[in-house]
This record gives sequence, C-alpha cells and structure tokens, in this order.
Amino acid sequence: MPIKKLDYKKEYILSLGGSLIVPNGGPDIEFLQQFNRFIRKKATQGCRFFIVCGGGSITRSYQKAAEAVVGKQIANEDMDWLGIHSTRLNAHMVRTIFKDIAYERIIKHYDIIDKKAIQPIVVCSGWRPGWSTDYDAVLLAQDYDIKRVINLSNIEMVYDKDPYKYKDAKPIKEMKWDDLISLVGKKWVPGLNRPFDPIASQLAKSIGLKVVICNGKNLDNFARILEGKKFVGTVIE
Repeated sequence: MPIKKLDYKKEYILSLGGSLIVPNGGPDIEFLQQFNRFIRKKATQGCRFFIVCGGGSITRSYQKAAEAVVGKQIANEDMDWLGIHSTRLNAHMVRTIFKDIAYERIIKHYDIIDKKAIQPIVVCSGWRPGWSTDYDAVLLAQDYDIKRVINLSNIEMVYDKDPYKYKDAKPIKEMKWDDLISLVGKKWVPGLNRPFDPIASQLAKSIGLKVVICNGKNLDNFARILEGKKFVGTVIE
C-alpha cells in the first residue's frame, strides 16, 4: 500500500548513475559539489528527492579483480553482491553530503515501506542480487506512489544502438516500454551496461511508470525536466 503523501510540492525519484558519482575509480568531486548545490536549492523550493545511488567504476573494478583472481566461475550472485556493496558505499557518501537535511538511514530494503523517512532527501542503495538499482528506483516509485523516475546517467538519450560503437546510431526522444525491452532484453547479468535495467523495465511497464533518461551532468537540462520545460532526454512510458 502506498504511504500517505507528505506536504511537499513535488516528489522525485532519481536513479543516480554510479558513472556520475564515481566515473573512473574515484569520486567526481566537482559533479558532487554542483549536484549538492542544485538539490539543496530545489529542496528549499519544496521539492523532495529519493536518490538511488549506483555503483559506478567501483563495482566494475571489484568484479574484474575477483574474476582475475579466481576466473570466470564466480557465481552471478557474488558478482551482484560486489555491486550492491559498491552502491552502499556511494550512498553513504551521498547521505554524508546531505546529512543535515537527509533521512538518517540509507534505504536498502525495499520490501518494507519506511514511514519514518519524511526528510526532503532520502538516500537509497542496492538491495538484492538479480537486478540493478534501476529496479530499486521503480520499487520506490510503486511504494511511495510517485509516477515518474528520472534516470541521471552519462548519456543524453537512449539510442537505437550503441553510439560509442556505431556512428549512425540515432537518438530516440520517446519510447514505449515494449520498444525499450526489445532493445535491452529481458535478462539481467552482473555489470550489464544498458540505458535501463531489463528487470526494472518489465516492472515499470507493468505498473505504468514513466521514466526519463538524461545526462545527469547537465544540471540546467535537469532543471528543465523538473520545471516541465523542453529538455534533452528520452521519455519511456
């Protein structure tokens, strides 16, 4: 059952990609400083944010190290746990940044609705093996009756194929869930790099959720999304 709405003008769920938090083995301090100022400003205007933190390069470095030592026979569950703990480390850093206005606990269990989480900032991490934090963001949307998830990534839009490999890749402004699922597949594997998690995509479709995918570093563009103005990104519904 969704909880009763609190007295905020707007509530948002952000799936904050680990590629923004920790892009190349270390935290992106400049981005975090800008993100901190941006979110605090919006909070003073009556906005509330659930920030679900991804694992970023920490996840990949630990997964690669484990494979290098013991080989490819590592169970997917163990690989996922490396990612989950990476998201929890990143979440703890983000909660530390917003400590004075954030809920005191990091949400990391999504089978219980935390009714004590009433602060303007609620920081969240990974939960269980079998999916990414995108799925956790969709679960939050379902639990807290929020109709949209904003996926802040290192890409501006969803493309019909990998733009880093194919020069003729075309950006897509609007998609149906079936179109995205046909693009990303239906199966999750640890470390999968897709615009949106396949497991999350299937749940989002089933509950009629809208997801916006955009470049999280472009905070002016992010502001336009929040303000209902024209923006660069992909809308999936």
